[in-house]
Amino acid sequence: MEVSREASCATGATSTRPFENPSFQFFDLNPCGPRVARLDEMTVKFWVKTEVVKNYYLLLELQLNLQTLQFIGKSVKLENFHHPFPPNCVIFHLSDGIYTNFTDIAPQQSPFPLFLKLPRSIEDDIQPTSSYDALMRLSTLDDCIQDALITREKLTSQINTILKENKASLDIVSEVSQYKESLAATNRYLAAERRQLRSATKRRAELKASLDARKEAIRKGRDAQTKARNYLEEATEKLKECGVLVEHTAEELRGQRRRICEDLMDIFPIEPVPGHPLSFTIRGLPLPNSNFESSDVDEDTIAAAFGHVAHLVYLLSFYLSTPLLYPVQLQSSTSFILDPISLMPGPRTFPLYAKASVYYRFDYAVFLLNKDIEQLMSRYALKALDIRHTLPNLKYLLYVLAAGQGELPARKSGGVKGLLLGKAAVVAISLSSRRGSEDSAVVRGLDARKLVEAEARRSANAKGKAPSAASDENPLHANGFS
Repeated sequence: MEVSREASCATGATSTRPFENPSFQFFDLNPCGPRVARLDEMTVKFWVKTEVVKNYYLLLELQLNLQTLQFIGKSVKLENFHHPFPPNCVIFHLSDGIYTNFTDIAPQQSPFPLFLKLPRSIEDDIQPTSSYDALMRLSTLDDCIQDALITREKLTSQINTILKENKASLDIVSEVSQYKESLAATNRYLAAERRQLRSATKRRAELKASLDARKEAIRKGRDAQTKARNYLEEATEKLKECGVLVEHTAEELRGQRRRICEDLMDIFPIEPVPGHPLSFTIRGLPLPNSNFESSDVDEDTIAAAFGHVAHLVYLLSFYLSTPLLYPVQLQSSTSFILDPISLMPGPRTFPLYAKASVYYRFDYAVFLLNKDIEQLMSRYALKALDIRHTLPNLKYLLYVLAAGQGELPARKSGGVKGLLLGKAAVVAISLSSRRGSEDSAVVRGLDARKLVEAEARRSANAKGKAPSAASDENPLHANGFS
């Protein structure tokens, strides 16, 4: 693009970009002086070329008067302007807004300037004008402005010359400032990296301490596992020995129970009554299963028979290690039975004899005694066909308990000494389980027989007599049974 005026100063701008709507940068005409900058006429020429043509050719030449431009808005976007533009329309972006000319035809100029008007009358021809002093001040001000502009241009030229001459020094100063900024940034990065290094070092120390603690814990755990493994092996061997001992003890216990039941069957013989099915006697005393009032047996015989039954049930509860739900109080033919479970008013003791007692309490006592027999039977998974059959159920229980293969084991000799021997053995076993203590080593060195003898002597001194052979008798003899 080329812009020319009638004066000697001209400003041009070119653009070789292939845009349909090219835009150009602002340019200032003040350096050309007021004679050029204050003109209102200008010629605009647009030179273009294509990719095929190498040289520029004139596309548009516009003779323009700035007074004929039309204002279309203050913003380049022109949101509120909807008038269509003609082809090759030129838009001027001036300091106070956007202007354009909707035609490329040069406007017709009047022979007289626009500011000159024909006088209408003689009176109208007389107009006031500025005074001589005002015009001189205006001229002086204009000269000062022009001198200031010339001085500014000279200063600008001198400054540019000095800058060109001292370009190397200025470049060095610029590089120094850049290097200082780079050094400051490097120092900041270095400080940040040092902080990260200190944090990483601290974290590494913490991790190392944690790893050392874990290693120590793992070592202790392995030592504990080794000790536990060794102890487990020893305990496994002892467990096997204890298992064998338990089996042997259980077998002996079953044998001793068989022997005890045989002895009880001899002490309390339960025999059937000839000609009466499911009728039995205990120690020769008949005991009906029910209907005690209509029975031919007198009340004293029934009470004595129930006394034997209560005594037998009481002994079986101890030998079978089965606590009775309804405990019995042994008083021969005037025995009682307790009911600590049921919720009922009045006394909880019920007589096992019908004489001189309320019959329903005697009947309830017989029911509780039969429940105790049923409890003993359920201890060995035996089922009573009829809970009212006292002697049949009791004989069935004794028969099952006394059954077994092989000979009955002999009664262990020793009596109280045997009990004390078992007690001393239990004490020795319990003390020997305390591994590593000094007392256990002393106890393991003593003879169990010496402990038994010492216990026997202490018991004899407490009673004021020496142990006799009567202590070796059957414990049942103490109850008056032969």
